[in-house]
Amino acid sequence: MPPEPPAPAQRPPRPPITFNNTVGTALRKYFHLDGRASRPEYWLLVLFNDVLCLGLLALGAVWSGFGALAVVSYLGLLIPLFTAGIRRLHDTGRSGHWYWLAFLPFGSLVLIVFLAGRSQPHPNRYGP
Repeated sequence: MPPEPPAPAQRPPRPPITFNNTVGTALRKYFHLDGRASRPEYWLLVLFNDVLCLGLLALGAVWSGFGALAVVSYLGLLIPLFTAGIRRLHDTGRSGHWYWLAFLPFGSLVLIVFLAGRSQPHPNRYGP
């Protein structure tokens, strides 16, 4: 009988992702499209963005000026959300070009399924 092929190498363990270091990681990798982003890293950044913008919009309903601040904060986090999304697609083994689905009708639904998918447990062509 021929010997069994070796199992694929496992990814090195990552440090635990917390709400605090997720935002820091996203801002440090502001323009980095290479590498991978884990599920918690991406979705905690999305949660932070949503809570921040909704909180500022709620304050804007009470005091004027906070609505404009919500728009500025959203625009400031737009690039980190985009680049983290591309790195998240890399983590699932897909090219960042799949992000173009967001501009098609119902393409966002497919993109959400891709972004919520499992990470590849082994190193892939986008990184360990």
